[in-house]
Amino acid sequence: MDEKKIIDDALAVPPTALPSPVSLPDADVLIYDGTCNFCTSQVMNLYRLDGKNRLAFISLHEPFVTEHFPDLSHQQLMEQLFLIPNHGGAYSDRRLGGALAIKYLTLRLPKLWILAPLFHIPLTGSIQQWVYRQIAKRRYKIAGKKNEACDDEGTCDLHFRD
Repeated sequence: MDEKKIIDDALAVPPTALPSPVSLPDADVLIYDGTCNFCTSQVMNLYRLDGKNRLAFISLHEPFVTEHFPDLSHQQLMEQLFLIPNHGGAYSDRRLGGALAIKYLTLRLPKLWILAPLFHIPLTGSIQQWVYRQIAKRRYKIAGKKNEACDDEGTCDLHFRD
C-alpha cells in the first residue's frame, strides 16, 4: 500500500461523522473546503476539541451554504474557511474568515484557550492572516484533495499556483 493511499484513507471522513447546521441549529457554523484533505483533517481536529456541540460543520460545496449564506461568494469560500456565529438559533451577520475564525475559536473552545494569548497579541492580525493565506493557497499541495474536487473549469488548478 503506497503512502498517498494511507494518508487518503486516514483523512477520509464519512459525511455523517461531523455535526451539520441542520443537526445543531444553535451551533456556530464552520464552512470549510470539503474536498481538501488538509481542511477536512483540521475540521476533524476541531470537532474532537469541541466536545460540547458548539460547532456545526458544512462543506462549502453543499447547497446549504448558498441557500443560507448567499453573501459569501464561491471565490471567498475557496480562499479561506468561514465561521458564522450563532446567537440563540439565529445566524449573526458577522463573517469571520481565515485567521479571524481561528482567533474566535481560541476563545470559544476551552481546549484552545492555551493558544488565545498568541492570537490576541495587539497588531498581529495582519501577520496571522498572511500566514493563514499562505497555508490556504498551498493546502492541496500539503495534503492533496479528493478526486471529485476538480470541475470542468479547472477550479482545482487554482490552488496549485504559487
